[in-house]
Amino acid sequence: MSEVLSKEKVINDFSMTVATVNGSGSATSNLTILRSIFRMGIPVSGKNLFPSNIRGLPTWFTIRVNKDGFIARKDEDDIVIAMNRKTATEDYQKVKQGGVFIYPDHLKVELNREDVIAYAIPVKRIIKETGSPPKLRSYMKNMVYVGVVAELLKIDHKKIKLALDFHFAGMEKAVNLNLDVIDAAIKWTAENLEKQDPYYLDELDLTNDMIMADGNTSGGLGAIFGGVQLCSWYPITPATSLVEQMNEYIGQLRDRSEEEGKTYAIVQTEDEIAAIGMAVGGGWTGLRAMTSTSGPGLSLMTEFIGLAYYSEIPVVVWDVQRVGPSTGMPTRTAQGDIISTHFLGHGDTQHIMLFPSTPAECFEFGWRSFDIAERLQTPVFVMTDLDLGMNQWISEKYKYPENDMDRGKVLWEEDFKDFPEKWGRYLDIDGDGITYRTLPGNKEPNSAYFARGTGHDKYAAYTENQTTGKRTWLDW
Repeated sequence: MSEVLSKEKVINDFSMTVATVNGSGSATSNLTILRSIFRMGIPVSGKNLFPSNIRGLPTWFTIRVNKDGFIARKDEDDIVIAMNRKTATEDYQKVKQGGVFIYPDHLKVELNREDVIAYAIPVKRIIKETGSPPKLRSYMKNMVYVGVVAELLKIDHKKIKLALDFHFAGMEKAVNLNLDVIDAAIKWTAENLEKQDPYYLDELDLTNDMIMADGNTSGGLGAIFGGVQLCSWYPITPATSLVEQMNEYIGQLRDRSEEEGKTYAIVQTEDEIAAIGMAVGGGWTGLRAMTSTSGPGLSLMTEFIGLAYYSEIPVVVWDVQRVGPSTGMPTRTAQGDIISTHFLGHGDTQHIMLFPSTPAECFEFGWRSFDIAERLQTPVFVMTDLDLGMNQWISEKYKYPENDMDRGKVLWEEDFKDFPEKWGRYLDIDGDGITYRTLPGNKEPNSAYFARGTGHDKYAAYTENQTTGKRTWLDW
């Protein structure tokens, strides 16, 4: 055996890349491995490199295991699992010296390197012997490599089942269907493969007080706990999953339809312009309103953002940044919207921006952004990116808001009983630069209004008795 291959055990420190085809169902398999390792108490991260299409093009998912918590991708992979015929030869060449190459035995790959350990797996045979439904076999084949690496790396079987339970929300049939394939692959590997590689996993306790989550899901959950009432949005990569996950969880956490009707509305609009227009309108009426988008969509929202800024209307906008406006690079991460967003609008605008760096901070800014927007009566932007938003990260646990919502300087119906007569929507009566606002639909018999009244050469305020209709103009 080559000296390159005769290494001592490498425990809890390697990089593994799975090369598959977009839309082939590999996400479930990759996340099962990732979450199983996390549940073993070992620091791990996962990054997905995927194309801007629905299915058919190559995709790579990299799992970085490191006991010290390092998460960046490495230049070379210790382990490569090649499930894509079109990229298998290229993937083989990317394995580091002394690394491992795992591939289905029906793929024709020229194994011309003595410094790489290759394991050929009879994927089709294992799938057929498990009796998987024929229409699902193209997806279930990915579970074969889960079983192979589970046996080779010594992944705890109980942790695999827990990961599947989480992914399939406890649906026993789906869990068992996938587990049967994994178990068959574990059995075949144990009986037929002689382990030659040095890579192992050994259970630790370094993730006990941590969570694994993506930024988009965390931001959506934070918005729910922040009291979001209206989310109007238009799909765009990589921001789409933020609202999709919010929609997934909000019914479980906030739906009280049997008691008092729904307390929220999530509306997919015809385009980004309609999305921000509806959100700004919701903010004006007093709703906690938001939208999510990426750079190209944000450009279309410019005019309404300017309106909200100058009209002093609270609204929250999530910008999950990506590369470029075209269809060629939307699945690559970037942070190029920061300066343009800060000055977004037409005039002297300088917006508030929040920059989360972990899923826990995405959750926090999900609710805190509403408090800031309503306290300062202005748009607030949460600036994240594809890498944080769509990849799985180990993070500190969410810290749930302990204080009441900060609705800012809102005059509710009862407030007018003791409020000074000299009031105007944009009149700074207490000198802090933030004016009081009212909300449409005020039912107080003597409510305050703005109007350009007959005989008045400027906007004036008046009260109107809703019973008699009599107006009393205020002298200010």
